[in-house]
Amino acid sequence: MDVTTGFFYLFSLVLLFAAFRVITARNPVHAVLYLMLAFSQASGIWLLLRAEFLAIVLVLVYLGAVMVLFLFVVMMLDINIDSMRQGFWKHFPLALGVGALISLEMAVVLIGGFRSGQAPIIPETVVNAAGQVVQYSNSKALGTLLYTKYLYPLEIAAVILLVAMIAAIALTLRQRKDSKAINPSLQVKVKARDRLQVLSMAATREAPPVPPAAEEPPSAEGAKK
Repeated sequence: MDVTTGFFYLFSLVLLFAAFRVITARNPVHAVLYLMLAFSQASGIWLLLRAEFLAIVLVLVYLGAVMVLFLFVVMMLDINIDSMRQGFWKHFPLALGVGALISLEMAVVLIGGFRSGQAPIIPETVVNAAGQVVQYSNSKALGTLLYTKYLYPLEIAAVILLVAMIAAIALTLRQRKDSKAINPSLQVKVKARDRLQVLSMAATREAPPVPPAAEEPPSAEGAKK
């Protein structure tokens, strides 16, 4: 077994463990952290396959943006863990059946790759149409394809994401009755005389005399005497 195969099995074992802990962790924050670990191991497997662009996109997009944002949202939300756990064992047989079906489908698809032996490796140098040996780069080839043939779909996707971001900000900043907000322009325009108000109050007067206390009624023993 060479070094590449060893790293593949190492990344795969950690990836399976992290994926298992994502669905079994009791704390949602821990589940998100395990999901980030799973994405990092998947990125390592992409690097072993010499798909550098997919590996760096997985790290930048999912680990650097989506998962971190999702982690902040989970930490800010007040999630009731007990209510989320209700009905877990009730739906566990259905989830187990779906998982077994997905595993069977993946085994059927991937069994041909395991039988063929070593996976094909894309050469780092290729020969072009003119017979010249040039350096091959997956990132350069994919970038050239995206910004030439798929330029308009890429721009449309960017516009859709921009509209979604603006809509999310607009929904978050909507006026609420329970929110307390102060207009900054009113704070700037305020003057010193508006901060202090002098009231005219009457002078201090002496307290009225306290009337003498009423005589206490005679006790029951005194009445008997």
